[in-house]
Amino acid sequence: MRGARVLTATLCALAMASCTPVPEKKADRVDDPLAITTTTVPSLPPRPRELRLDDVDPCAVLSPEQRIELSLDNPPSAYVEIGFGNAKACTMRSNISGNVVRLALVTVEGVGVWLSENAQVHAEQTTVAGFPGLTVRTPGMDNVCNVEVDVAEGQFLDVMFRDGGNETAAKQDTLCQGAQRAAEAAVAGLLQRR
Repeated sequence: MRGARVLTATLCALAMASCTPVPEKKADRVDDPLAITTTTVPSLPPRPRELRLDDVDPCAVLSPEQRIELSLDNPPSAYVEIGFGNAKACTMRSNISGNVVRLALVTVEGVGVWLSENAQVHAEQTTVAGFPGLTVRTPGMDNVCNVEVDVAEGQFLDVMFRDGGNETAAKQDTLCQGAQRAAEAAVAGLLQRR
């Protein structure tokens, strides 16, 4: 008898629940702190061709003539850039201008990494020898400017141009112009080797 009462009570509860109106789902409120927001990441134009960086020596990208044109009179120095997934890199310094150029051949991710809101940089689109690129300024770091060149799927050329300790610090706009010139020369050098 007790089992019949439990079964009857359960069926009544289910019947009542099925007749209870379900509250309508309202559109997410804009001021809802838990509402999901998305940021549209700008896309770069297509590259003219793939310019793979695999098996490239970063210190051989710029010819001796190109280094002279950029006033890079010290010998290039190769190393591995851990911050870019162990990218092969090369640093070149100028005794003439006091500036430093670093080329890093990033083969573990595409240039889009700089467009992510996680990058926390200011990136402006540019073109480097016909390839899409970004001029990247990092807040709080006024003595450096980077140009990132989209050379291949999942790869990019990072060109850093920084003040190497000049008596009069170079303005960041000047450093960005230097990074652009160095990037143009580097892409030209890569194209000559392919």
